[in-house]
Amino acid sequence: MEKLISEHLATWTEAQIVTTASGRGRKSSGEQNRYGIKKLRELILELAVRGKLVAQNPADEPASVLLERIAAEKASLVKAGKIKKKKALSPIAEEEKPFVLPKNWYWARLQDIGHDWGQKKPDGDFTYIEVSGIDNATGTIKFPKKLTAAEAPSRARKIVSVGTVIYSTVRPYLKNICVIEQEYHPEPIASTAFAVVHPFQKMPGKFFTLYLKSPSFVSYVESVQTGIAYPAINDKQFFYGVTPIPPLAEQNRIVAKVDELMTLCDRLEKQQTDSTATHQALLTTLLDALTKSANHAEFATTWQRIAEHFDLLFTTDQSIDQLKQTILQLAVMGKLVPQNPDDEPASVLLEKIAAEKAQLVKAGKMKKQKKLPEIGDEEKPFELPEGWGFVRLVEISKLITKGSSPKWQGVNYTEKKEGILFITSENVGRYKLKLEKKKYVEKKFNEVEPRSILKKDDFLMNIVGASIGRTAVYDIDELANINQAVCLIRVFSQFIDKKYLLYFFNSEFCLSYMFDKQVDNARANLSMGNIAKFLIPFPPLPEQHRIVAKVDELMTLCDTLKSGLQQAQTTQVQLADALVEQAVA
Repeated sequence: MEKLISEHLATWTEAQIVTTASGRGRKSSGEQNRYGIKKLRELILELAVRGKLVAQNPADEPASVLLERIAAEKASLVKAGKIKKKKALSPIAEEEKPFVLPKNWYWARLQDIGHDWGQKKPDGDFTYIEVSGIDNATGTIKFPKKLTAAEAPSRARKIVSVGTVIYSTVRPYLKNICVIEQEYHPEPIASTAFAVVHPFQKMPGKFFTLYLKSPSFVSYVESVQTGIAYPAINDKQFFYGVTPIPPLAEQNRIVAKVDELMTLCDRLEKQQTDSTATHQALLTTLLDALTKSANHAEFATTWQRIAEHFDLLFTTDQSIDQLKQTILQLAVMGKLVPQNPDDEPASVLLEKIAAEKAQLVKAGKMKKQKKLPEIGDEEKPFELPEGWGFVRLVEISKLITKGSSPKWQGVNYTEKKEGILFITSENVGRYKLKLEKKKYVEKKFNEVEPRSILKKDDFLMNIVGASIGRTAVYDIDELANINQAVCLIRVFSQFIDKKYLLYFFNSEFCLSYMFDKQVDNARANLSMGNIAKFLIPFPPLPEQHRIVAKVDELMTLCDTLKSGLQQAQTTQVQLADALVEQAVA
């Protein structure tokens, strides 16, 4: 086993499945599922209960003799009135045996290898062990409660003692297992939601927990459990399950070896966690230094340090996502591409937008917008390059509004041929629309909500609930409207590169503003007033185009890098699975 671990150490430590976080779409190192080490732990358990973890010793007393002594002990306890005689269960059929056992091992039903201590209603102070109090990762009791008889829950009935194995038989804690390894004062009583088995002949309860956690027993439980929302098994089903019985001496050797190997897994996991934390701290420091660089010389120096260690820094999906956010931050700060003094400055561009807006107001084609306060220096988050300017979103917009609920307007959902496309927050992804599931409402919705009829190139932003901040461009020609969870932003697109604005909306600078300004009542939401006040770093139009081209180029490189990492991770996961399959074959 040590050889299997050491020769494939990279597979066990590098096989990871990364899950995507909610909110801003970023990931944290804690969300990396240590798939390889998880599979290694499962393999150790599986080899242990199959008799493949430690060598068999021909001198060991065979399990058949152990079972004879168990039968004698059981008969003695029944005769003494200490336990109740159980009805004999049917012999174990061949199809019930999940794998072939080594010589001198035997199969037995769980009812035959141990007993319970009966039940009692607490009549004084007691220590209550409930199913939610089991730490399944460590097999320990996290928080036993000291209660009085008056405080006793109706489930507090099952008597347990040191060495007793307890197994939760109900959801959401089904399969929580542990061995009671210490004395409790006052006396312990467990929930009736546990199946309780106290092994005969002082067999180590920990060996049986290994099997109860194994894929073989899990498969048995899943085959007999009842209920869909809250699946459970009863005591009869639990005790009917089969378990392998090794010689007693080998049980103890197996438990010792599993403890040793699990400690090794713990060390591997800690090394991996420490390495991830160190890597994360270094990466954050270097990327922050890029955005905080005071001049091009500082920027160039920091970038050189990153470039020299690029293959070591960007080794996870999370690190690449951080790089993407840094690229966007550099873009909106004016640090991604050089400025051209020949570009028409943003101030002239803003004058043209103001003149165009005045003409539309005069012609009655748009309403006059409420003038907002001047942008004070205290509001500006960073210094802008020459030729740039800060501007509020409303100043470059023709329209900022949101939709409505069909129910509020007396409008029904309908079929496509009879209605118009209805965009909700679930259709607005980050950067692009998600139109796999389209909804349609009656055409009269456009009559009662004309302001929120969509036009091509409108920006759509989610403003309610968990998806706040997701922003995309409406880039199709279909006639559509929106609901109350979506904000429509229509800008003067002839003066603005829409992709620059899209990158801005998805930058950490803008996302932080959104999360800072959201109103968290029953559901978090952004007001139209706060959206209108968005502070936008506004470059000259030619520079907007250059920024978009550079961001596109770098994002493509990031996606290529991420794809390569994902392929490598998939390979490591497949290799870990293959090693497990070969080891137990």
